[in-house]
Amino acid sequence: MEQEQRREQRFPFIASAELLEETSGSRMSTRISDLSRGGCYVDTINPLPGGALVRLRIYTETHSFETPATVVYSHANLGMGMKFREVQAKSEEVLRMWLPDETQQAKEAHG
Repeated sequence: MEQEQRREQRFPFIASAELLEETSGSRMSTRISDLSRGGCYVDTINPLPGGALVRLRIYTETHSFETPATVVYSHANLGMGMKFREVQAKSEEVLRMWLPDETQQAKEAHG
């Protein structure tokens, strides 16, 4: 059901992540397991409730991506789906680099 709500295809992508919950100021170190142009899935046994506002930082050994995000849904003991809010140009570049080339994907899909 959640799959239908997504506007953009998600791709498997494992990376470290840090969240700062905007209301309480609590920090969480975790990882993401998939990524799209508009959001990601955060693996955590203690997900935040839907609607929670966070500052999200996703990082690899060579690059990092930062953006404000909103928790769209939570799965107890598993994780939460995040929607990116205002992605700045620098982070947009990193996101494009991490995601598969959309034009190449379209060509492969149509064979």
